[in-house]
Amino acid sequence: MFSVKKIAQLFKRLPIHPQWLLGQKRVPDGIESINGLVLDIGAADRWIEKHLSNSTHYIALDYPATGHELYGAKPSVFADAANLPFASNIFDGVICLEVIEHVPDPHRVMAEISRVLKREGHAWISMPFLYPLHDAPFDFQRFTEFGLTRAAQVAGLEIIKFQRAEHAIRTAGLLLCLAIAGGAYTAKGWRKYVLLPFALLIVSVINMSAWLFSLIWPDWQHMTHGHIIQVRKI
Repeated sequence: MFSVKKIAQLFKRLPIHPQWLLGQKRVPDGIESINGLVLDIGAADRWIEKHLSNSTHYIALDYPATGHELYGAKPSVFADAANLPFASNIFDGVICLEVIEHVPDPHRVMAEISRVLKREGHAWISMPFLYPLHDAPFDFQRFTEFGLTRAAQVAGLEIIKFQRAEHAIRTAGLLLCLAIAGGAYTAKGWRKYVLLPFALLIVSVINMSAWLFSLIWPDWQHMTHGHIIQVRKI
């Protein structure tokens, strides 16, 4: 039997895909300015590496239970982000994108990022805010922008820049598309294959409508599918 998920991946860049409004993976602002030793926590397939300057020495880290089984990770080392196997104050930069929601103790991970960073070293940390449950059972929390900021500050990290991941209208469209596609995909028996074509049509209409509407409608700062912070160790 064909895999619906595998077929959907072929159309990820087309409006019929429920996550089309996410667009391409977002490279955090300023990340190209890192020099020296850089640690990427939750590196997956090391996609961020090509966006770093040639003056960096890149170390990719991932967790065996999720990295190997869910993301086909190709790390330099498998380890737990809450117990980094590195000495203190050695990294010029740390990258930790879409990881904090998957760890049982996010504050411990923040503290570890701070510990391994050199003084004045920078880190880029992102986390979804309005996004469905994923990678179960390794999906533990969501932070508001204030929760993410507070967690960083408690760990001794100063906020340099805060970015919202997406326009509020596109976020609403994304959630609606995922709800429709998710319901059709999880339907039982024949209903699944009857509903999926209708889901593709509805998703396409919502995607294009939300994208066009977001071009003319003012954004609302209180709604986005994720946040990205750039911090500095003080």
